[in-house]
Amino acid sequence: MKLQPRQQLLEVWEAAARTSLRDGVWTWGGRDGSNSISDAEQLLCFMHPASELPGFRLDAPDETADDVLTALSRLGDSVEIPKLLLKVIGEYLRTYTGDDGRPLFSGGTYFSTADPDVKVTPEQLQLDVVDSFSMSVTLMLGTLGFLKVFRQSVRREDIRKEIRTLEEMSNTRLSAAMVGLLRSFTVNAFDPGSPAGRALLRTVNQTGAAERRVLDDLRRELRPVRAGLRDLTIGSGSEVDLDNENLLFECGWTWGIVKDAPDVVTPLHVGPQPKGVAADNPFLYFTVNALVGVQDLWSERTRILGLLDDDQLTLAQALQRRWDITQRYWRTIAMYGKGTWPLEDIPWKTSDEKESEYYSLGVTAMVVQSLVNNRTGDVDLGRVADVLEELAIRARIIRRAVPGDLPVLMHSPGVQVNLQGSDSLGPHMVWVVSDFAITLLKRTIWAASIAQNTRTREKLLSLADRIWRHIMLRRGTEGVGRGLWDQPANVFSDLDAHHEEPSWYFSERVVEFLVAAAQASGDSPLRSPQLVDFAYQMLSEAEHLLDQELVTRPLITGQTIQPKLRSIQAALNRARLIISSRPATANALVIDALLDLERLTTARDSASEAI
Repeated sequence: MKLQPRQQLLEVWEAAARTSLRDGVWTWGGRDGSNSISDAEQLLCFMHPASELPGFRLDAPDETADDVLTALSRLGDSVEIPKLLLKVIGEYLRTYTGDDGRPLFSGGTYFSTADPDVKVTPEQLQLDVVDSFSMSVTLMLGTLGFLKVFRQSVRREDIRKEIRTLEEMSNTRLSAAMVGLLRSFTVNAFDPGSPAGRALLRTVNQTGAAERRVLDDLRRELRPVRAGLRDLTIGSGSEVDLDNENLLFECGWTWGIVKDAPDVVTPLHVGPQPKGVAADNPFLYFTVNALVGVQDLWSERTRILGLLDDDQLTLAQALQRRWDITQRYWRTIAMYGKGTWPLEDIPWKTSDEKESEYYSLGVTAMVVQSLVNNRTGDVDLGRVADVLEELAIRARIIRRAVPGDLPVLMHSPGVQVNLQGSDSLGPHMVWVVSDFAITLLKRTIWAASIAQNTRTREKLLSLADRIWRHIMLRRGTEGVGRGLWDQPANVFSDLDAHHEEPSWYFSERVVEFLVAAAQASGDSPLRSPQLVDFAYQMLSEAEHLLDQELVTRPLITGQTIQPKLRSIQAALNRARLIISSRPATANALVIDALLDLERLTTARDSASEAI
């Protein structure tokens, strides 16, 4: 890609520091105001790169890179930056902890109603939401890792005491977030003849086969998922009776704690477990976001630093089972059949008869995540790449929008998700999502990271380049939020709304992408089996010619090999060492060696002719 993730991340850090620290005071809340999710997103703009990329570390003052210090100069020097983060993390944790000690995961200002004249009630504003659970898992793991390392550089007792306090609060919030995710998981079972059943069968039946045959085959494909769901023992979703194999079902996460969800029994201190009101059926958007947060619980960094204790590991294992089951379910549905996949039938139609390209993106995101973890073959990946490109076209990301284009509305104001069950406490609430472009980009770079076919990889990287250009055009260029996102009016002429404050919701997702791109750039380059074979053939010829030179060329007194031949031999040894991982580089070394050998042969032949 033409993207320079390090430089782009440093630019984002500089903009985020300027926006966050105003007149020496940390300023919470962006365009959508301050809430437990937006404030976590603001913190993650700093904490996520610092946690995931060694070159962006902030927890070891002696190891902070010079360009990082330049980008964050507004926050202080290498010693003051982690101290400021310590203070800000403490503010966040104390703000979102109730008087009874329970961590708060409310949606707050992110909640709205379909009617702008109707206001969300104060009681509704306090409802827990899955986005906050998921975001808190990521933030708390990053925070615990930061505190664990930074503590080693601190000698002052008052700071060490604050670190211990924040570690305790972070662990409590992490545990409570995991409990919240367990109580938000849901299984929705329904009869094949119900509206939901008919919608699911229409989705998977892309060939027009007999419904009875499709139903029997689908039940057989979902049998491992059904068995896994029956074995769940804690949290919501474990009370559903799936012994009746005549029923169809779907699984995932709803928007908040499920109504009548049982408490999770755990020795961990998580505070009182609130009652839920969320409808007992999964939502694609919240399922995707839950899966992203849950995956952080068993990341390499989490394991190496030992961030989870034994009781937290028990919760993490319960969530991992739900992660595995959910991934398998949606991958089975999305890639069902031997012809056209349901995933390829855009737009996706949900079981409640709603359809949108955004829903297709949600299912595609889960499929890509599953493919990344299973390192699937390139045949499947090539078809997913076609879906990603089609979504980019339909959303007018890599095609020019014309006046009145309805897809523009997916970007601004965004897609409304009805929060079913919220009307038990007031007006019916909605959740507005406008992250289509950056979510598409994240999935594209994830898919490119596992592509083994050169053509598929190049197609995905080219698509990512075009999406990135679109996103860069939506970057703010003036006001306090300059350098951050999101200004869709910069791209779409139908929109006229320009915002002074940044959207931490969108900006944090851009940071996630840049971190993923930086990590992908550290992977080994793509290896072509054909190129490896060709390099071995070239190396074989070069080594044979070198052996001939070593036999025929006279020795210089005191040396076993002439300097030039020694240099050629070293190059060929290096080529053999890297030929499996970097065949093109090995081939370049072999070619240089062959040219040198040819010059030696030519020089010897010319000398012989002269005699």
